[in-house]
Amino acid sequence: MAHEMESGQRKDASGKTVPAWFIQEVTVTHNGKLVLSAEWGTAVSKNPFMQFAVKGAKVGDKIAVSWKDNRGATRTDEATVS
Repeated sequence: MAHEMESGQRKDASGKTVPAWFIQEVTVTHNGKLVLSAEWGTAVSKNPFMQFAVKGAKVGDKIAVSWKDNRGATRTDEATVS
């Protein structure tokens, strides 16, 4: 997931604290049905990588990964099982 994931503890070049900016909620759906839900915090690294298996997925099924950050931004990516 492409995201800066700032913890709110780092300082910039001028010594000012960089505000926290991180993914808070992650969901995964299989053909529209929720199969994974996670709450993240500031300890997750920049551009996090998440791997998981979906039981019972068949060719042509849709898997969607969505996230929402602490500033309200959202993103959803979808893939078709091949």
